[in-house]
Amino acid sequence: MSATILQTEALSIGYTGRQGASRVIAANLHLRLHAGEVVCLLGPNGVGKSTLLRTLVRMQPPLAGRVWLDGADLCTLPPRELARRLSVVLTERIEVGQLSAYALVALGRHPHTDWTGRLSPRDEEVVRWALEAVDAVSLAHRQVHELSDGERQRIMVARALAQEPLLMVLDEPTAFLDLPRRVEMMRLLRRLARETNRALLLSTHDLDLALRSADALWLLAPGGVLHSGAPEDLVLGGAFEATFASDGIAFDRRHGSFQVHPPAQRRANLVGDGLIALWTARALERAGYTVGADHTAPALLVTISDDAGRPCWELGVPGGSSRKVGSLHALTALLRTGHMVVADPAADPKLDRMEERGSQ
Repeated sequence: MSATILQTEALSIGYTGRQGASRVIAANLHLRLHAGEVVCLLGPNGVGKSTLLRTLVRMQPPLAGRVWLDGADLCTLPPRELARRLSVVLTERIEVGQLSAYALVALGRHPHTDWTGRLSPRDEEVVRWALEAVDAVSLAHRQVHELSDGERQRIMVARALAQEPLLMVLDEPTAFLDLPRRVEMMRLLRRLARETNRALLLSTHDLDLALRSADALWLLAPGGVLHSGAPEDLVLGGAFEATFASDGIAFDRRHGSFQVHPPAQRRANLVGDGLIALWTARALERAGYTVGADHTAPALLVTISDDAGRPCWELGVPGGSSRKVGSLHALTALLRTGHMVVADPAADPKLDRMEERGSQ
């Protein structure tokens, strides 16, 4: 097992009011974060993720318990020593004026410089290494305000890395990025943890990337319950259903994602296989169908076939009429707009056929 970098002991987080009364958000937390490990903090809005992060980086005091950073009580570390062990990248955009990207990364060396703040050859070497580590050498001499969100985030990570901390804490590092940049950022953070043997803790709302990238998840649920473990353990144990319980939203353990389509009220048989069948099933589920291959008397039969090298779909019911479409958009549009109404024979045995409305 790798060295323990961060550990909490009976930690309680929350706020103390003006009258001295405490508002406890979560209590008795026992958490561990190891060197070379990426941990993602997840949970619904308002459950206390930011409060937990702020407590772990000493931006607010705990209500009870202790936080240990590399074996030292977090509350007793002098600011300079804390900055050598811990770096933080916040969600808020920091105005840096006319600083170049290189100068901003160089600020990460502040805990290691003397009172003059002058960079030594060693400091310059670390700054260059941090830029190389995040693939941002080409950005070094550009002004920070000229950078895109993705480029700016890389520079902020490089600044945190230049501190040479044991632990990097990042609050929503992918918040302002498009999908390709989010994937790149998570891949970068995972690589940094492995190559530098640093511990990384990041909060995120990006469930899919967290499930695929994190070594462990801290899943904070309403009421202060915190589930901790490998992503797969939490999925199999039902933690996501318990944490994100909501009407009309269900967590699909098989696919590791939330399903937002309406509850299935009809049944459909799907004949076909491969990637096309997978996405056809998703389209049908979104339209309100339970999809299988062995339903008795299904309301809808969808057969995938080939038309001059392109896929096509035939909709029908055994013994009834049918229609062909050339795209899944057309298929779902027929079901959604009512140009083709498919009744469920299980609900009413008399309605065992397909009715066509409008012009054909």
